[in-house]
Amino acid sequence: MSGGVDSSVSATLLHEQGYRVVGEHIKLVHLDGVDHGCCGPRAEADAQAVADMVGFEFRVVDMSATFEETVLADFFGEHRAGRTPNPCVRCNESIKFGAFLDRADALGFDFVATGHYARTWRDGEGQWHLGRGLDRSKDQSYVLHVLGQGQLARSLFPVGGQTKAETRAHAERLGLPVAAKPDSQEVCFVPGADHGAFLERHAPDLVHAGEVVDPAGQVLAEHDGTFRFTVGQRRGLGVSTGQRMYVVDVDPGANRVVVGPGELLARRGLRADRVTWVAGEPPPGAPFEAHVRIRYRGEDVPAAVEATGPDSVVVEFRSPQRGVAPGQSVVFYAGDEVLGGGRIAEALRSG
Repeated sequence: MSGGVDSSVSATLLHEQGYRVVGEHIKLVHLDGVDHGCCGPRAEADAQAVADMVGFEFRVVDMSATFEETVLADFFGEHRAGRTPNPCVRCNESIKFGAFLDRADALGFDFVATGHYARTWRDGEGQWHLGRGLDRSKDQSYVLHVLGQGQLARSLFPVGGQTKAETRAHAERLGLPVAAKPDSQEVCFVPGADHGAFLERHAPDLVHAGEVVDPAGQVLAEHDGTFRFTVGQRRGLGVSTGQRMYVVDVDPGANRVVVGPGELLARRGLRADRVTWVAGEPPPGAPFEAHVRIRYRGEDVPAAVEATGPDSVVVEFRSPQRGVAPGQSVVFYAGDEVLGGGRIAEALRSG
């Protein structure tokens, strides 16, 4: 329970349905200034208040050591490699449906439930499937693509089959204190959503002066760390050329950021690693057709996907796409169903 309306209503719905519910708030970080979203004293207090009002057991579980060893270590490592990480995906993989599910097993619980907007179902052959949430504007299936058969068999998403408005209406009906609480839009462990300041403090080795150049190599400005830039970024470049410029490449080895006009962002495809499949293996056919999403709030685009190894693929877009950022997730869909996904390792240029 994060202390937000979605997990609060999820716990309440299960309690109303007769499940024995234990609400657990996961303490992920012990960092100064972190008290927003799903982290910090206010989040813990809100979750506790809901449990007390509805009448189910509540606990606080400290998983900060595991979080530091997995999610935070990956976050810093990806920035060192010049990639733009997706810590929510890593948290779902390592914490919420990793260490936390292991805890549920040890305590003898049948399921782990969360407030994610996603849906699951089981077919006649016993195979589990993962799909988008009913409310497409709140769908979170993208960050759950790492789940496989074992996790899906033990996971419940009580609000996945309803809209956000219905979730808030349910909270209001019960008088839950979080009914009108705003959605968190920040990375939970970054105070004030200031990624640069967070990395400066906790990974100071990333701070190195370097050059911002145009595609021809002409120096346009200086930067103090490539970690401040991501492919497709337009604001905060520190350059003025009279035309709209974007980050088109980040080269941590040379400590260089390349900027250029938007048309230089177009890519024909990508290579991905760390690929997982919901069914345990890719769909038949090589390559197979799918719709892919290359950023959390991006659009689905038609593509051909070909497995090149047990955990790697090549994706060829049916039309060029802009802003393919290494480190972000690419997720494969068949209609509303998630087939799998992985980490963007490399964007493929035309030709």
